[in-house]
Amino acid sequence: MFSLLRPLQSIGNKPAKKGFFKSQVSAKYVTSEFPQYLKDIPEAENPLFTKMVEYNIFNAIRILDSRFLASLVERGLKTEQEREHKKQGIIKLMTECNSVIEIKFPIKRDTGAYELITGYRAHHSMHRMPVKGGIRYSTEVDSDEVQALAALMSFKCSCVSVPFGGAKGGIKIDPKKYSSDEIEKITRRYALELIKKNYVGPGIDVPAPDVGTSGREMAWFMDTYIKTLGHTNINSVGCITGKPLFLGGIRGRVSATGRGVFNVANNFLKNEELMGIVGLTPVWKDKTYIIQGFGNVGFHSLRYLERVGAKCIGVAEHDVGIYNKDGISAHELQSHKMKNNTIKGFPGSKEYPNPQDLIFEACDILIPAALEKSIRKSNADKIQAKIVVEGANGPVTPAADKILQKKKCLVIPDIYANAGGVTVSYFEWLKNINHASFGRLSFGYEQENIELLLGSVAESLKKTGKDIQIDMSKALSDRMIQANEKNIVQSALDYSMAKTAHEIYRESKLNNLGVDMRTAAYCLSAYRIFKTYEEAGLCL
Repeated sequence: MFSLLRPLQSIGNKPAKKGFFKSQVSAKYVTSEFPQYLKDIPEAENPLFTKMVEYNIFNAIRILDSRFLASLVERGLKTEQEREHKKQGIIKLMTECNSVIEIKFPIKRDTGAYELITGYRAHHSMHRMPVKGGIRYSTEVDSDEVQALAALMSFKCSCVSVPFGGAKGGIKIDPKKYSSDEIEKITRRYALELIKKNYVGPGIDVPAPDVGTSGREMAWFMDTYIKTLGHTNINSVGCITGKPLFLGGIRGRVSATGRGVFNVANNFLKNEELMGIVGLTPVWKDKTYIIQGFGNVGFHSLRYLERVGAKCIGVAEHDVGIYNKDGISAHELQSHKMKNNTIKGFPGSKEYPNPQDLIFEACDILIPAALEKSIRKSNADKIQAKIVVEGANGPVTPAADKILQKKKCLVIPDIYANAGGVTVSYFEWLKNINHASFGRLSFGYEQENIELLLGSVAESLKKTGKDIQIDMSKALSDRMIQANEKNIVQSALDYSMAKTAHEIYRESKLNNLGVDMRTAAYCLSAYRIFKTYEEAGLCL
């Protein structure tokens, strides 16, 4: 059977590294049947993350097969053979990794010793340009992982209607074992190697922060690009997102993924039909939740959920889990973690030496925002939550997903649930290529319009004999005075996530998927990618 994500090409003279794609097969196997090498994934206890991604993609394609053919009929392809060939060609393009690059370079450590560093960057589906995806620093980084994550990014961007293809990159290091100067050397050299090969740029590939990286590394990357290939490119600041604010970043980016997780939960909680199936009321009052992972995503998710009256009763980290049925404050826990570098010892909480056990406690909503495959076939039946929101990539295996669906547990998939980050990264990129922050040209004009509108109402009342002055309410006045880029970004993010929630739910109804929102989200994404390739054509 064909491999969904096998690279179509490589960069330079070195072929793409094999391993991620163990099944090299011909196009004749592009059918609605599952490839043989994916047959055991729905029952596997610990499947490869790469195979999980492939399985989810192929599952959606299998369901969409008849819709693909119907679309090609509308396109004017008259014979069955023409339609089948076109469909197979598009499926191969939309599912296989377009290119992957592996680079090695030496750095001089602070001790004077030299070390060879290995980095990767993968471009998946290039149906939309530029491609987009994070850069992670981890000892787990390899060619297989970045290609799988690049595929995930293609479908994530498509799901939330962000016009990017998918990409991913990383450097195989433990950043905690390197000094700041060494990390800067590594980052700049990695950037330079990609720049030399014309593999990144505002219209080619726009990276972002990921595991082990932050705005600091993005600033170094951008600075390297501007001082080399980008020195004549007026849009060079848009070569990367997640930058510090004073270097072209955008307000609201840091909290974007966490806010997105909240929006996702909020949008589905308001769906009365789904809440009737899972057994919850469509209001936040008295809702309890547990978060696995108290990093950037976990903290901001907790903060926003806290504001609407939901109660956090548990937080799990890599070293300990804490539980308090009376609730855990986001800011108090963050202060404790900043002071002690751990959540261990948080006042008033019960500790779980094995933090994994905490996710099995009774709660309404579970947010796994840390590890891949934390919910598996062997423990899925222990999950008591009615809703699982995937703040991390791939925290629920396909086998576990089946078990949770049978329990009428609503799993909101990663390609939608944690897409808040890439959505706001898109806004940052737009800001950079427009060379103006959102609202800079319109805030004053909008305020004058509102004042004129209120004056017009007052004049109309005066003509009826009622001399009443119409003033702005304090809330409206404060919003106009304090209006900034962050308000626009957050409103746009909220709208984007709400719109996508409606589209995913509509897709689930169209395909009679019940609570299987993962397949619905992948169907939504896959159909959009297919239509893009269909309209654009496949050949020069």
